[in-house]
Amino acid sequence: MKTAQHARRALIACAGALIAAASAPAFAQNYPSQPIRIVVPYPAGGATDTLARLIATRVQETWGQTVIVDNKPGASGMLGNDFVAKAAPDGHTVLLAITAIVQLPALKPKMPYDVLKDLQPLTMVASTNSIFAVPASTPAQTLKDFVALAKAQPGKLNYGSYGVGTSSHIQGSLLNLQAGLDLTHVPYKGAAPLLQDLKGGQLSSAFIDMATARPHLDSLKVLAATGTQRNKVLPNVPTFAELGFHSFEPIGWFGLFMPAGVPAPIAKKFAAEAQRIVQLPEVASRIEALGMTPGHLSTEEFARTVRADAQVYARIIKDANIQID
Repeated sequence: MKTAQHARRALIACAGALIAAASAPAFAQNYPSQPIRIVVPYPAGGATDTLARLIATRVQETWGQTVIVDNKPGASGMLGNDFVAKAAPDGHTVLLAITAIVQLPALKPKMPYDVLKDLQPLTMVASTNSIFAVPASTPAQTLKDFVALAKAQPGKLNYGSYGVGTSSHIQGSLLNLQAGLDLTHVPYKGAAPLLQDLKGGQLSSAFIDMATARPHLDSLKVLAATGTQRNKVLPNVPTFAELGFHSFEPIGWFGLFMPAGVPAPIAKKFAAEAQRIVQLPEVASRIEALGMTPGHLSTEEFARTVRADAQVYARIIKDANIQID
């Protein structure tokens, strides 16, 4: 009896999928049929919010449909992420997330959603690498010098981060592991107080994203950078990979997602529009002025990046035994 019920359910599900697939092109032609909501899982005023509004304004201009930016901060971004993951899969709810979305599952064992199953990546809007910086007064001229300085003073030096479980914390833990250091982690509530203490010499070092660091570069000494290529703003600063370190290749990104199950033609339509927008000269220049690089990855490339970064961060977080409450 149960076998027959399962068979009927499977047939109904299969028929539904075929109907949806057949009607998807029509959906895409009529899309958007109602206001689009771009959810930002952080407060208004930050870089994520700024990027969302750049996208929203131009999508609205092109498609003639209202586009709302909805800030839903809370629980390290999980509140907004969860809202989109559980939204109707019709393409009218979009998420603009940051790299933290693939770090959280390794930090929080019990998640209300599955990033890789409940959300589908659309495209990368912008990216930024991070720098490892020390106060300008630090005698070390290279990362090798700093490592030697730290080893000569065990337990005396530290590194700052934007908070427990953030990218800057993860990167600092990774440096400790690979360089054999014992830099003390000092978490801050945001970038402003961290930068103030770093420039003032109260903090020994820190990983800072380039978008945040760019206005302060004259007051810092930059020893290395994350990513696979040198930053154009700092062409003389080597990457960690060049210096023999590994797993520092991932960069920070801002990416668009929709709920899983949105018909492919609709997802592709929004992704293509977003990709067009970030390459517009006036938008690209705004993104670069924020210290970031305009997104250039296809949907498939971005999806691969999301999966690969999730694996890298999960490994680092496990090896460094990073936990958040």
